[in-house]
Amino acid sequence: MIPETSIQLEHLKKILEFSAIINSSLEIEEIRKRTIEALVELTNSEAGSLLLYDENTEELYFDVAIGKKADKIKTIRLKLGQGIAGWVAQHREVLIINDVQKDPRFFKKADEKSGFITKTMICVPVFSKDKLIGVLQVINKIEGLFTEYDAELLKSLANQVAVAIENAKLYNELKETFYEIVFALADTIEKRDPYTGGHTKRVMDYCIAIGKKMGLDKNELEKLKLAAILHDIGKIGIRDSVLLKEGKLTDEEFVLIKKHALFGAEILQHVKKLEVILPGVKYHHENFDGSGYPEKLKGEQIPLIARIIAVADTFDAMTTDRPYRRGLFFEEALLELKKKEGTQFDPKVVEAFIKVFEKGELRKVGD
Repeated sequence: MIPETSIQLEHLKKILEFSAIINSSLEIEEIRKRTIEALVELTNSEAGSLLLYDENTEELYFDVAIGKKADKIKTIRLKLGQGIAGWVAQHREVLIINDVQKDPRFFKKADEKSGFITKTMICVPVFSKDKLIGVLQVINKIEGLFTEYDAELLKSLANQVAVAIENAKLYNELKETFYEIVFALADTIEKRDPYTGGHTKRVMDYCIAIGKKMGLDKNELEKLKLAAILHDIGKIGIRDSVLLKEGKLTDEEFVLIKKHALFGAEILQHVKKLEVILPGVKYHHENFDGSGYPEKLKGEQIPLIARIIAVADTFDAMTTDRPYRRGLFFEEALLELKKKEGTQFDPKVVEAFIKVFEKGELRKVGD
């Protein structure tokens, strides 16, 4: 038999590891999943779940559930006071119940829906600054019954996860505000040309679809998304008589319009956090065969995010109606991309884009 002190030391070690993990992450989904995994392991339970509180409906809903039949209970919602979790949320008390089936507060429909038999349970409220976030629960101790010690473990993690979730929410709110500002900045360019409305959003969507198909990781997709939103920001430095000209540009005007890529990089280099996206903004008009601008980069000398934006940007330009021409159908535009593989575009990027389209993962915006 393992001495009790050894078990407690092992639990303390795992709690510290868990704390380090959740405090190093600002991803709410990751925090919630890790929390339940830690709870189930620490309490030696069959299952565990986190129910979050919906302030609008005043209901608890299963956000994360681990264990057999977990997926089936995720559609269940509980009113405050309903079921053991609802009671805990309403009364802000910890409950240890070692004969759940005989407890009058037990919501039996959960077992009926999942086919899971709940025998024992600990349920703990999760609060942050007196604000209800949700409820943590572990179900069915694998050996023996739940104890006050198990409850203390849950309470310890509940306090940590409450702070982590609130920090992650704040981060997400700041991130959303940042993207709103970035979109507003990009929109100032689109407002100058009434015929390009929605261009930024479409190019962003196409880029993300291509990036995912090419296996870019989360950080790379984030950079690609930002670069796609801001790829034309340099056009703010191009006068309207050139930017909005419907006829053919003169050689002098074409030299000026090509400067927008450099202008964009120059504008964004003053924002330190945006340095990572400068290659996408600066080089999205480089051609795969080295005939593009501003530096005539060739092949993989061109950063991947710029090669992706080049395809998405051109595709949207070809499929958008202009006063002097009708936009191409999707299939026609894809054929044009295909024709320019290896010259204007990276063949791998074009291939990924076509696969996205063929698998129905791409649709015309507004359809």
